[in-house]
Amino acid sequence: MTSAEEGIPAIIEGEPLKGKHVLIVVENLPLPFDRRVWQEARTLKAAGAHVSIICPTGKGHEARFEVIEGVEIHRHPLPLEASGALGFLAEYGAALFWETVLAWKIHFRRRIDVIQGCNPPDLIFLVALPFKALGVRYIFDHHDINPELYEAKFGKRGFFWRLMVLFEKLTFKVADVSIATNESYKAIATTRGGMKADRVHVVRSGPDLSRLKLVPPVDAWKNGRAHMVGYVGVMGEQEGIDLLIDAVDFIVRKKGREDVQFVLVGGGPALADLQAMTAQRGLADYITFTGRAPDKDLFEVLSTMDLGVNPDRVNAMNDKSTMNKIMEYMSLGKAIVQFDVTEGRFSAREASLYAAPNDACDLAVKMLELIDDPARRETMGQYGRRRVVEDLNWQHQISPLLAAYRQALGD
Repeated sequence: MTSAEEGIPAIIEGEPLKGKHVLIVVENLPLPFDRRVWQEARTLKAAGAHVSIICPTGKGHEARFEVIEGVEIHRHPLPLEASGALGFLAEYGAALFWETVLAWKIHFRRRIDVIQGCNPPDLIFLVALPFKALGVRYIFDHHDINPELYEAKFGKRGFFWRLMVLFEKLTFKVADVSIATNESYKAIATTRGGMKADRVHVVRSGPDLSRLKLVPPVDAWKNGRAHMVGYVGVMGEQEGIDLLIDAVDFIVRKKGREDVQFVLVGGGPALADLQAMTAQRGLADYITFTGRAPDKDLFEVLSTMDLGVNPDRVNAMNDKSTMNKIMEYMSLGKAIVQFDVTEGRFSAREASLYAAPNDACDLAVKMLELIDDPARRETMGQYGRRRVVEDLNWQHQISPLLAAYRQALGD
């Protein structure tokens, strides 16, 4: 294996997928913006496969067809980001239509051997199902546990929750092989999903260290303040950004600290509401929202910040999910503060402090602890970086990913 900093090799020895055509279908993010899926695609290409991707268009990725690093990307339009049952119905219906049309168009040009469906939603199996009759294999790449996501987002179960459970079960039934992002997701695949354990492969969302590197700090992000806390991720209702705003309020109003700037990178359906909440509470000068940002801004923020924060609420969804932001903070040697969730603790271990569940005041106290202790931040950051290099970076995920494909194709 090459060193972690070298990233994905141009050619994987033996090219085990040579001559195979892989179609990856992903709905919630455009490529190559989705880092996990893009790393999977580049790895499969290096293994000799011809790789096609179907995904939506998005900001900065408007071209309907593009070839990047030898990977064909077919993009389709979507309605505005969904909210409510009718919105989701429109989004999913449009996505399934375009995914089906493009999949057959791609298949007629070059026969597909494997379709990899990346949720959410758990409906992509409907695109793959007709192809299975033609001998095409289906691999399910399990990104989100949608029943738990629904419950976290809407605070209830009911009809739509039961529908999510049904779609999940059907997805696992159709899949020849499943890829889980962590052991918690593997357990769901084997229990609720009914898959055999030897057909579920854990492929973590490890960062590609050849592309995730420190850049010179840019003090302008600090807005004239001495310290900076960064957040990278989706601006959604279940991400706990409102708890982070509460924590900032505690730091500024209760602790009288005006020397800390908070920079939040990412877009999402709750962004406008979170900006309005920040302004209403008189905190707009202390919290910068960048929206969905280019890599240049992302790397500047990650490199400039003193520590990273993950305010994801403690709930069934977040407890079992591995968050990419944690890996990114650790990759760049940044200490972390987060609430105590199972997979967050597994990833970060000693690289993070853990606040009491959903307690914004304790989150604030833990952030101030690290802001005021640079030596401790440095030690924690070095530990996190070592953990990523030695155990969690993408190079460690190449073998299990290829094992999943060998198994699917070998049946």
